[in-house]
Amino acid sequence: MKDMFKGVGILEFQARFPDDNACKDYLQSIKWPDNYSCNKCGHKKYCGTNKYGERRCTKCRRVESATANTLFHKVKFPLLKAFYIVFFVSTNPKGMSSYELARKLNMHQPVVWRFKRKMTLAMKSSGNHPISGEVHVDETFIGGKTPKKKGRSQSSKKQAVIAIQKHPKGGISRAYAQVIPNAGYKSLKPFIEKHISIQANLKTDKWRGYRPLTKNTDYKLTQINSKQGENFPELHRFIMMLKGWLRGIHHSVKHLQAYLDEYTYRFNRHKWKDSIFHNLMKRMVAHQPVKFSEFEIAT
Repeated sequence: MKDMFKGVGILEFQARFPDDNACKDYLQSIKWPDNYSCNKCGHKKYCGTNKYGERRCTKCRRVESATANTLFHKVKFPLLKAFYIVFFVSTNPKGMSSYELARKLNMHQPVVWRFKRKMTLAMKSSGNHPISGEVHVDETFIGGKTPKKKGRSQSSKKQAVIAIQKHPKGGISRAYAQVIPNAGYKSLKPFIEKHISIQANLKTDKWRGYRPLTKNTDYKLTQINSKQGENFPELHRFIMMLKGWLRGIHHSVKHLQAYLDEYTYRFNRHKWKDSIFHNLMKRMVAHQPVKFSEFEIAT
């Protein structure tokens, strides 16, 4: 796309998207980057309608707008405000809460929250890029009341498994996180198989939930004592940053997996900040429309 928006500056964003029509133009360029193709019959020719951003197939006469069959489908507020929400959440290093977005855009917070919840569907990992190299994995409890017992005792907290890929020169290259019902092998195995390459050098603490990996899979697993996180400094630093973000920006969360997806989406693209808005827009256009009632609310 020749005219894709790059950057994180608000003045550049305002200049590029002054009104709803400019937003529709951008969606059309993403939706039909090369040539138009009718969503119903596949015909390649179209004509316009009396509504900006709509195209009518010259064969079957089907009308399709720039927002149809995307996560912008039937948005009940100005499209420009939807673009601002995507921009603020994607380009701000810490994202932005629905309360802050509502205040900035003069909107009702529940409306913003619902749209932001749709947006996090596009932030969900595809699982097509498993991490490799040296990978550290651990589980943690998030939210709720703190367990009285140390370790993996049950509580009102939700449990999540976290995996990070260490950078050869220090720090973290990429990370993934997923809510799990418990820390048993049957819960850990699908996450590991989806997000971690079989060629990775996998390192965990000595929790028994990981041990079957050495017998039932081809993963190269090393287990060492955690020493309260001392042997996994990068991983535990990431977990503390994640929890600090949840407390500081969102205070409390109901749909934890959506927030984990949002955090890791931004984290994994911190080196490509200039294109993160466009990347998320492409994902939202490619994603099928979803009604709020259809959301998975278990996590």
